[in-house]
Amino acid sequence: MFKATPNPPETDPTSPYESLDSKKLNEAAERALDHYLKPSTPQPPRKPSTIYTVAPDIDIEELLANACESFASAKVIASDCAGFLEGPQRNTILGVAQLIMFGELAVNRALDSLELKADPAL
Repeated sequence: MFKATPNPPETDPTSPYESLDSKKLNEAAERALDHYLKPSTPQPPRKPSTIYTVAPDIDIEELLANACESFASAKVIASDCAGFLEGPQRNTILGVAQLIMFGELAVNRALDSLELKADPAL
C-alpha cells in the first residue's frame, strides 16, 4: 500500500541547554528577541538642547529671510561639491542640492505671503 503523505520529521532529542555554551547562546538570542519584539516602557519626552536658541522676540519675516539665505548658501555649497564628484556620489549631492532648493522655494513663498498680507494695497 502507498502512503500519500510523508512521515513527520524525526525530532532531535537534545536539549538546547545541553551545554553551557548553548545555554549562553539561547539566553543571548532571547535578549535580542526581547529587545526588538517586546514593547518597551514609554520613554520620557525628549527635551531639546537649549544651547542654540532663537530669541523669542525676533520677527517671523526676519527668521524666514535668514532661513532663505541659509538655504541659498547650502545650495551653493552642495552644487560646488557636486562639481568635484562623479557618478553616483555626484547624483546624490545634486539630489541634496535639489532638496535644499525646494526648502528655499517654500521659505520664499512664505515670505511672499507675509509681504502680501503686510501690504494691503497689492
